[in-house]
Amino acid sequence: MVAEPEYCLIERNLRATMRFFGQASGKGEVAERDGVLLIDSGVDYAVFNIAMLTHAVASADDLTRRAATAAGFFEERGTRWSLWVCDDLLGEPARRHAQAIFAGERLRRLTEAPGMIADRLGPPDRVLPAVECRPVADAATRADFAHITSLNFDIPFATCQAVYATEQAWTHDYHGYVGYYQNTAVATVAAVVAADSIGIYSVSTLPHYRHRGYAESLMRQVVATYTRQTGIERTMLQATRAGFDMYRKMGYRVVSHFTVYMT
Repeated sequence: MVAEPEYCLIERNLRATMRFFGQASGKGEVAERDGVLLIDSGVDYAVFNIAMLTHAVASADDLTRRAATAAGFFEERGTRWSLWVCDDLLGEPARRHAQAIFAGERLRRLTEAPGMIADRLGPPDRVLPAVECRPVADAATRADFAHITSLNFDIPFATCQAVYATEQAWTHDYHGYVGYYQNTAVATVAAVVAADSIGIYSVSTLPHYRHRGYAESLMRQVVATYTRQTGIERTMLQATRAGFDMYRKMGYRVVSHFTVYMT
């Protein structure tokens, strides 16, 4: 039996994770049409309205059709949107024409992120601070998660509240955690178990507390909890530039690349 490529594991975990945004506000929708996963968050904020390819694209015509399907879905709703592409899903003809195809749907490149996997985390290379890990489970932790996310990812606070501060947002497969140091909320992590892996998301630290190990301490606690509960050691994530070196030191390696486009 041929082993599934590692990029497929990351891509499948990410698709499972993105469903969160269609479930969080109570006004969203999740649909699949013509090889595209479509997630309307119910909030007019492009990064939270998401289209993703559900399987490999062999030709430029196929990619053109799928991009048009996504554009039509969000145009019907009058919302801005983003397309999250695992580059490994694009065959050579589709990859060669991708930029022109996406430009035709008024999509511009927003960012790129390497997909990284660690079969198990390596030991820390420094003494990490004692961070209290609290699950997002009440109004206070929901508000803290929204606040830190707003500051670190430059998202309007009202938008973060609409998505992260609702009770129903946290009743599905996406689980959030807030790290507290001396009773101050300083960092966040979220996790999703899918594709036989623990997906790590929303890793962030308040600006004043960065480069001191708070996010790493919180992340290691979350991973250890899920490993005890599930027996799964493999973790995966999409790295930002700010976090890339930390992840490499923790034992992650690059196995794929993702590109995000936005209207």
